[in-house]
Amino acid sequence: MDSRGIEQMLSVLQATSATAAGRVAEAQSPAAGADFAQVLQNSIAQVSQTQQQAEAMAANFAAGNSTENLHEVMIALQTASLSFQEMIQVRNKLVSAYQDVMNMQV
Repeated sequence: MDSRGIEQMLSVLQATSATAAGRVAEAQSPAAGADFAQVLQNSIAQVSQTQQQAEAMAANFAAGNSTENLHEVMIALQTASLSFQEMIQVRNKLVSAYQDVMNMQV
């Protein structure tokens, strides 16, 4: 997963938190205009692309393509697996945060 997307997401969350706390002057950051949904969508697309590339490498290796190296295929598969697991953990944290907000007393 691209760290720029995560940094943008964190920046947006910090800006929103600062705005909610009444610290508008501190909330003005370069990434404050970043759309959270777009950052999340780009991250998901990148995970999907990583998985597709790993699957293509594995299929080429299984077909006997001499350009694919076993080590590179295994590394690509593990990278795709880790990025997917990371995405699942982010989703779990977002669901947990949503549930916390929904359970707040107004």
